Amino acid sequence: MSSEYDVIVIGAGAVGENVADRAVQGGLTVALVEAELVGGECSYWACMPSKALLRSGEAVRAAQRVGGASAAVTGDLDVQAVLKRRDSFTSEWNDSGQVEWVQGAGIELVRGHAVFTGPRELRVTAESGAESILRARHAVVVCTGSTALLPDVPGLADAAPWTSREATSAQTIPARLTIVGGGVVAAEMATAYATLGAAVDLVSRGTLLAGQEPFAGEIVATSLEGLGVTLHLGHSPASVDRGADGVVRTTLDDGTVLEAEEILVATGRLPRTGDLGLEAIGLTPGDWLDTDDSLRVLGPDGKPFDGGWLYATGDVNHRALLTHQGKYQARAAGDAIAARAAGDEIHDAPWGRHAATADHRSVPQVTFTDPPVASVGLTAKAAEEAGLRTRVVDYEIGSVAGASVHSDGYTGTARMVVDEDRQVIVGVTFVGPDVQELLHSATVAVVGEVPLSRLWHAVPSYPTISEVWLRLLEGYGRQSA
Repeated sequence: MSSEYDVIVIGAGAVGENVADRAVQGGLTVALVEAELVGGECSYWACMPSKALLRSGEAVRAAQRVGGASAAVTGDLDVQAVLKRRDSFTSEWNDSGQVEWVQGAGIELVRGHAVFTGPRELRVTAESGAESILRARHAVVVCTGSTALLPDVPGLADAAPWTSREATSAQTIPARLTIVGGGVVAAEMATAYATLGAAVDLVSRGTLLAGQEPFAGEIVATSLEGLGVTLHLGHSPASVDRGADGVVRTTLDDGTVLEAEEILVATGRLPRTGDLGLEAIGLTPGDWLDTDDSLRVLGPDGKPFDGGWLYATGDVNHRALLTHQGKYQARAAGDAIAARAAGDEIHDAPWGRHAATADHRSVPQVTFTDPPVASVGLTAKAAEEAGLRTRVVDYEIGSVAGASVHSDGYTGTARMVVDEDRQVIVGVTFVGPDVQELLHSATVAVVGEVPLSRLWHAVPSYPTISEVWLRLLEGYGRQSA
């Protein structure tokens, strides 16, 4: 069988769904191809289940930090209730609700694994073995995401290690858990599993959250130790062995041996491009797919494919491995595909409708540890490396009246990085309870390149934690005096 559509989207995760929806809204016919669950990684093994695992413990600790409320918190966390609530967010790993949405949006869902057989052409193999050929008139969009990187450590692969998928979908909590990695997944899962009763060892060859401002990793490290996590920073696993007794023994580079029922590896991601048949269109299987700002894939010559028919959005293009950035790219790509198909003007200059400009220096991100880390734009180090003349302003969030009302003994840090030549903010980091709700204001300031002189007129309500903005601006003014 063969079918033809205006657009074919490979991967029905949140990113692929958004590309397909925008293209359909632009008047195009779309086939959405998925080999697993419709809704993808974010819905079933990443964003939603991980945050559900974290939320119950966070809520209990938040109440414990408020006098009067703390006396009402008695007993232990109900672990089975936490897992049951997590399961509800994944719809018990049933995608029927997502399928219903796809069909209601006018998108054709094709179940199976897609492989390129040539330009604009794919062979899709269903679970039954049945094959069909799909052809695209205007565009094919690769939205296959990424998968966990397994480092080359002797014995690790044979020890049946967990990745983020197993960690977010586990039905029981191991008594002991070894986590290898120091990034977002490692820090979040250490927080979750320690809260749920596991004895956690975290091994990282560097510092925690190394891509963030240094104080963020330091605060999170102190928090994890307070939850009972044992940190092994500056170390790496030398070997791993799962014995006949089921216990995983991890030997570190200093000879320390860690024992646990499970080992979670969270050391990075790889693109899901190894089995797409990219060689049929002149690309290398297993590579990230580089794109221009309208998300067209660049060929070996650094230019879009003839006719600009191939696009890539989400993790697979390695621009910003975050669901919200992937969905942002999806909107730009879907609209660009529809516009090009209609012969309309393309607005792909910086900050244009068809350009994912924010991917470069305006990416917001929240690490849902306790306390959370919320950041957007450049760190002080990254801004300096980018050649900007900057000024950095720090402020203790707990000194804001709204923070003291929010919780007793509130502690946290805010940092603002200013481009002195343009007098605009290029980076903001908040660390402290509930700071994730401050992040969008920072994102607007960075993306909008709002001059500091105008930000003075954005008056924060009193008493809220948002008053930290006033304190940061005051701090900048004092430095200028």
